[in-house]
Amino acid sequence: MTELWNWRIDRARPVEVYPALAEALGRVVMPLAVADPARLPTYAVVCDVWQAPGEFATIVDCYGVPERLSEHAGIAALARLLERNCLLRDDTLDAGRHLLVTPDGTVRPVHFDILDTDDGEVLSRQRLCTLADPGCRGWSQCHRSRWAPDTVVPALAAA
Repeated sequence: MTELWNWRIDRARPVEVYPALAEALGRVVMPLAVADPARLPTYAVVCDVWQAPGEFATIVDCYGVPERLSEHAGIAALARLLERNCLLRDDTLDAGRHLLVTPDGTVRPVHFDILDTDDGEVLSRQRLCTLADPGCRGWSQCHRSRWAPDTVVPALAAA
């Protein structure tokens, strides 16, 4: 159990996220604030959920996720259960590039402007990663990704 997942959700209250996570992952989900490592149930996933400013302001960190669980399938299930768009980091080193997962299971790369503040990263100005954008053409990091510009994939096929 060495996995760490970091996701963002569009306008979800933390109190809604914990039960949805448990259902999406098929595991007991323990909030980080009350998790006692000596008393964790077998196969429990420890999560921290909090609010930040900006777009996709609900942030979710999942600690100790079993490696055999699929992150893409888990976040797709969470997006469906919450009926909210979710984000996860993509496979580039571009801090502003994420994968957008919609409630219908679609996964596509998107970009955001990032502002570092005392409260953490603030995302703004969402836009699709597309060849129509000059920043996504040519030698951009977008082409080094499994999720090339204009990629649209059903989440379960992406897992």
